Amino acid sequence: MSMQPHVFSGGATGEWRIRAVRTLCGPELPAATHLSVGFSAVEGVAWTLRGTVSNLRYTTRPERDALRASQAPLARGEASRATLIPIAKTAAWWEMAQDERRALFEEVSGHTRIGMAALPAVARRLHHARDLGEPFDFLTWFEYAPAHEATFDALLAALRATPEWSYVDREIELRLERAG
Repeated sequence: MSMQPHVFSGGATGEWRIRAVRTLCGPELPAATHLSVGFSAVEGVAWTLRGTVSNLRYTTRPERDALRASQAPLARGEASRATLIPIAKTAAWWEMAQDERRALFEEVSGHTRIGMAALPAVARRLHHARDLGEPFDFLTWFEYAPAHEATFDALLAALRATPEWSYVDREIELRLERAG
């Protein structure tokens, strides 16, 4: 697993066209029509977010193994839709000990169980951004076929209805499609 940051750049060009942006809480991102995803910064963009792929911090080995066995790979040809969701958690979230966050994340909210219900239709990759000094703690990248957008919507609704989401301080949802 590489600790090299993935770079998400919103601007006028990119391999993903931004279909819609929804700011659920906190400040908005500057306007952009496209998103580039790579490993280096893009010049002349409206905004750039960085995050690294790391170990699954709130997941047990059986949960991790089940996720790996069920999740489809990213960059599948039929997965022409994507969603980037940058999230920042509250100070109260980060003041909890790791085991307290894990308990709220999984035992109370059922985050992994909810996510497993959308597999393999929705593939995802979590990027950690907090330790990079970014404005968001996590950048979650989802990919799915247009036929599975309703499955993705149900996943988001279920996650946002959990007690864990009361600790979200900033959240933006960027709906994307592969640019022609």
